[in-house]
Amino acid sequence: MLLAMMWPSLLSAEPAVSGVRVAEHLSMTRFVLDLSEKVDFEVFTLAKPYRVVIDFPEMDWRIRPNALGEGKGLIGGFRFGLFTSGTSRVVLDVKKPVAVRKVFLLNPVGQHGYRFVLDLEAVSEKNFRKSHGKTARPTSKKVALAVAPPPKNGAKPLIVLDPGHGGVDPGTHSRSGLLEKTVTLDVARKLKQRLEATGRYRVLLTRNRDIFLPLRRRVAISRAAGAALFISLHADAHRNSKTRGASVYTLSEKGSDKEAAALAAKENKADIIAALDFTDYPDPVLTNILIDMSQWQSLKSSLKFANLVIKEMGKVTRLVRNTRRDAGFAVLKAPDVPSILVEMGYLSNRKEAKLLQERSHQTRLADAIVKAANQYFDGRDL
Repeated sequence: MLLAMMWPSLLSAEPAVSGVRVAEHLSMTRFVLDLSEKVDFEVFTLAKPYRVVIDFPEMDWRIRPNALGEGKGLIGGFRFGLFTSGTSRVVLDVKKPVAVRKVFLLNPVGQHGYRFVLDLEAVSEKNFRKSHGKTARPTSKKVALAVAPPPKNGAKPLIVLDPGHGGVDPGTHSRSGLLEKTVTLDVARKLKQRLEATGRYRVLLTRNRDIFLPLRRRVAISRAAGAALFISLHADAHRNSKTRGASVYTLSEKGSDKEAAALAAKENKADIIAALDFTDYPDPVLTNILIDMSQWQSLKSSLKFANLVIKEMGKVTRLVRNTRRDAGFAVLKAPDVPSILVEMGYLSNRKEAKLLQERSHQTRLADAIVKAANQYFDGRDL
């Protein structure tokens, strides 16, 4: 089902969202956003899993990070953020098939400003299917790629840094509300500065602001730019809050252990979390998960670089046991680019979350990766 409402733009500045709440009203569940002005919106539903998606113009989210949380009633949880340039997205994870009973904007009354209100009610699977379908989905806007020009003979090697998650996909979070997407971007920016300061490399970020980027596009950016290395940065979470330590992953279709396989499965759901229509981002490289023979050289180089990163990171931060792990991460599947994924620590651990927020610790992590990169390229036949 697709519902849309259009209002004339009243201000040139981005509309602001100052509050979000969920409440139960008899057989309905109500979702409310506090807004600074009238806005356009589109509402549609998705299945497998069941979700309600609300698209707005790009908005300023003046909400504390830990407002991302559990819902009530029919809403199991929700998240929000920048989906593409010009479009902000809210995704409601619903517990069963639902229909939008009402959706409207309330004008300011008393101390209340503009409010976006969405009422949901449970429906049968049959009725859900009647209102749901591919034709109901708005076409996703393609994300503009910041691709470096092809390297010339003798050019500096290009390193692509991939800050995990972003926008409507926050990743994991600490108890205090520190978001993974924030940590990864902070470290990526520092790492870019440190790499460029050596004078040895060109460096490209897959995203340089808080915006959602599909997994397929991350790989495409790396390949189109002719990357010599691809480094995806993440932070982890564990049900045991005492678990700490960094780890480094390389590609394998079979996880090195159950935990590695589970983590890859979770990270590979990023596009589902952002309610992405996969038909908008076809990529034959990722449709076949089997490792092609052409990847073996890249895998060999990935393993070499991963071991160097582990050696240097072990000097500045705690590492988990079995530090180098293998799993089928989608972002590592470029067949012609040596690629690693670095889990910098656990946000679910209070001490480690505090460290990951500190600039000095972020810089130490960045410097460790720079040293590993220098050793990798010193030993590579360029």
